[in-house]
Amino acid sequence: MDLQIIKRNGEPEYAVLSWESYQALLKAAGLKERTATPDPVLPTPAPEQVHPGLDQLRSLRENKGLALEVLARTVGISPSYLGMIETGERLPDLAIRRSLAWELGIPGWREAS
Repeated sequence: MDLQIIKRNGEPEYAVLSWESYQALLKAAGLKERTATPDPVLPTPAPEQVHPGLDQLRSLRENKGLALEVLARTVGISPSYLGMIETGERLPDLAIRRSLAWELGIPGWREAS
């Protein structure tokens, strides 16, 4: 069976398996086989839909009850670098912005943040 375990903080969080293995598990469990469904089409955000900007990062973090050090380490950056991002001294790259958005539960950042 082709299986991949995805861990978060060292603990298993997801198991990914091939479609064939998934079908075999369904059959072994006595469940009806499923057909592949097309990926859902996600709506395009309206231009007037505004996402929080980096200038709101500190308040977003504090509203989640996250310490600066905890969020920084979770995202993979130093606490001092996160502090500089929060004060506007540094502009993070897209990968860090995506990680911050993921950890804070924000759908995305404005490109011009």
